[in-house]
Amino acid sequence: MPDSGTWSTGLQEPAAAVLPVVPDEVHGTRRVVLFGPPGIGKTTAAGALGRRLGLPVLRMAPGPQDTRVPYTGLLELALALQPLPAARELAAALDEAVGDPDSPDGAAASLRLRRLTAALLQEAPPVTLVVDNAQWLDAASAAVLRWALRLAPDLPVIATERTWRPEAGGHWSGEEAYAVRLPALTEHQMAILLSPYRPTLREVAWLHTRSGGNPALALALAEACGRTVGLPTVQDPEDEPVLPPRARQLVGEWLGTVTDDVQELLTLAALDDRPDLDLLTRLVGPAAEHLLAQAEAAGLIDPARSDKQVRFTASAVGAELATRIPDTARRLLHARLAEASHDSVRRDRHATLAADTADPRTARHTARAAARAAGHARLRGEHPLAAELSLLAAQRTPREDTGLLTERALTAVRDATHCGDLPRGRAAARLVLEHDNSPAQRVTALLALLDASGQRLHSADELFADAIHESRGRPDLTARILLRQAVWANVSEGAPEQASALAAQAADLAQAADDTTTAALALTMQARVQRILGHPEAEATLERALSLPRTALVPANGTPEHLAARHALFDDRPADARTTLLPLLVQAQRTGDAEAHVDVLRSLAETELRAGRCAKALDHARRAQALSDKAGLSPGPACYTSALVEGAASRADTALAHARRGIDACRQEDNRVFLSRNLFALGHLLLAAGRPKDALEPLEEVRALETLQQVRDPSVLRWHADLAEALVAVGRLDEADDLLADTHRTATDLDRTCVLPALERTRALLDATRGDYDTAARRLTDTADHLRHLPLERGRTLLALSHTERRGRRRASARAAARSAADLFTAHQAHPWADAAARALHRLEPHPTEDGTRPRLTTAEERCARLAAAGASNRDIAAVLTISVKTVEATLTRVYRKLDLHSRVQLAHAVARALE
Repeated sequence: MPDSGTWSTGLQEPAAAVLPVVPDEVHGTRRVVLFGPPGIGKTTAAGALGRRLGLPVLRMAPGPQDTRVPYTGLLELALALQPLPAARELAAALDEAVGDPDSPDGAAASLRLRRLTAALLQEAPPVTLVVDNAQWLDAASAAVLRWALRLAPDLPVIATERTWRPEAGGHWSGEEAYAVRLPALTEHQMAILLSPYRPTLREVAWLHTRSGGNPALALALAEACGRTVGLPTVQDPEDEPVLPPRARQLVGEWLGTVTDDVQELLTLAALDDRPDLDLLTRLVGPAAEHLLAQAEAAGLIDPARSDKQVRFTASAVGAELATRIPDTARRLLHARLAEASHDSVRRDRHATLAADTADPRTARHTARAAARAAGHARLRGEHPLAAELSLLAAQRTPREDTGLLTERALTAVRDATHCGDLPRGRAAARLVLEHDNSPAQRVTALLALLDASGQRLHSADELFADAIHESRGRPDLTARILLRQAVWANVSEGAPEQASALAAQAADLAQAADDTTTAALALTMQARVQRILGHPEAEATLERALSLPRTALVPANGTPEHLAARHALFDDRPADARTTLLPLLVQAQRTGDAEAHVDVLRSLAETELRAGRCAKALDHARRAQALSDKAGLSPGPACYTSALVEGAASRADTALAHARRGIDACRQEDNRVFLSRNLFALGHLLLAAGRPKDALEPLEEVRALETLQQVRDPSVLRWHADLAEALVAVGRLDEADDLLADTHRTATDLDRTCVLPALERTRALLDATRGDYDTAARRLTDTADHLRHLPLERGRTLLALSHTERRGRRRASARAAARSAADLFTAHQAHPWADAAARALHRLEPHPTEDGTRPRLTTAEERCARLAAAGASNRDIAAVLTISVKTVEATLTRVYRKLDLHSRVQLAHAVARALE
């Protein structure tokens, strides 16, 4: 039996989303077995492969009822080929085939059936035999077909089965049958499959996790919504596990491919939040590993990993296992898990779920244990587990303990917010609204729900109205609501003037109520929007916010200090920004607020990038991206930062993928603020890659969005110079001239001198395009001198100077500028820019002479090259030659360029020949 292959799916449009492409290994193979769980697309794949072979398809489809009835498969084959004489003869023989096959008469009948089946297959016209759901083919028919198919080696046979169980001697369709496991759909493929429902990226991700990429299961989950446009938000935790009927049927069929013992073990795994082999072995003994192997073969769990954790392929499988058992049985299983668990927090979780909450004393005890365990989980950084335990503590608190219930429910909302668990946040908020009549607590719950929901909430207006109603006569509460409305107006509605007015009103009410914490936050929001609008009082408003004391812990990304750091970044003061951000990073890490942590990491990444510390910027950006994805936050913000940093410090293709993902997410979430930013990142990357025509469209959309959002300050998002450069490159010079003039005028009026160097760089490119190379070179030289504190911007300006000098036929000056840019980019580990500078320098370096010799190296270059070729590190070379490491890096860059090499391995092979 050959090794199993894999089945790839090529998806370009919704109708093709479940039409697998025939793998290359199958071409020319006459016998193929497709296997995989129910709903994975075996029937569709078999049909597609049959059509690909170019022959009519003869389909057999045995059902569960046929398994125990001998020869039903052969009868179906005979009836399908009824017009043929051999088919009629086989059908008659089947009517006579009675008795025990082991008796002499039975054996003779079996031999006759084999002969007639072989004759029928040889007499049949050219077809492809497809046996769908071959796991239900009766054993008698399989035995006859195994023998008869050996006599028809040219007949293509495609069998589909739910699991692959190779028998001794090979598969009945042929000893050389090629087994292909159908894979699950990727998230992108699932988005195409579900496109008629117009799901958001978050909904696609949820359905992909829920279905494990099983197309039929995903469609059953989506169709259960009862809507043709838009999928509902994920339900609350107590509602979510209940699958719709069709989905339950599919999962039940999938579970039916394994034994009851396997299902019992998987049920135990479904009831634990992090099941592993050790835990399951303590529960059922050494057989656990063998049972898990069967579950893995059926595709129910992912292949075993080094951490031995058991992960369901589709979370719907675990949900079905957990909900199909009665409450009493479920509590008993949780009790078993509590005894077997070696982790105190998870032991408390299972003990809480095992308890009978009908007894108030038991309920109070388990609620206390759950609250205590939630605190331990929180300290360990396991915020999803903390959110679950906090909600359990609130749900099991007796209703007469209203104050304690509210306190625990609000804690659950905060825990859910930290890890982006909107369903649990909603459930906890609902507990407060149902059992506490205090306006302060009710407003706190509503605001916590708004904070937890972010861009995913579609009923914000109703919640705001409800909160305003609850806060009547309480200016302190009203101020908190107005502050949230200001944030919503700015981010979700792109209305900064409205946001500024709401924030100012919130600040006044909060100060009147002596709530200095809310007043500081409101003034921070007002200053943020004022900066966007170009109001001169923005810094004064921020100073007022910084001066107010705060009596409550504020998320790090909402503090005036964080905004001050952002303003320092806008003003090209990265050192000041970094000094302010580092303590905020510590605060965000300690509080466990995922969104605040991501925002501070993003700010640090952009700060380090502006300062030219690319390696640190890359580390911060990747941490922010990983945390954002793990916490289920909106992808837009982290993708924007990742695109900028990856594009400058690592790989352009990775950066482009981040920008496009951010654009898709922001369009679906209607987040105009970060849609602008991700579009800018995309245009900037395309421009840097030498694709100005492609860059023009996203950059022009940025201009339209910024105009719509009334963004006047050009330092907040610096798209202006890039758009002007793209316009120059495509020959729209007058438009570029107007844009540069308008932006220069605005920047001067607002005293945003930090924007001017980039405008001057593009103005120089415009001068060069019009033939004034002297003015362009002078302008670029002056601009580079003003950018010594921003190494990447200086390097980019030097690279532009090199291009300009080259166009002016001043090759020596062009080489000097390109070499300086390359050295600068290399020293700061801006690898994509360093590659661009190296390519520019390579075009300017002297070419090999007519006799093929390479340019000679200088004495310093030769010494560095010899040491590097011998395996010495840059630090070792610097120590031997008593020079700095940066000098070594710059020297080796020139060596690589001269010798047209790209690595030390190439240098080791080429240096001896080049130095002769």
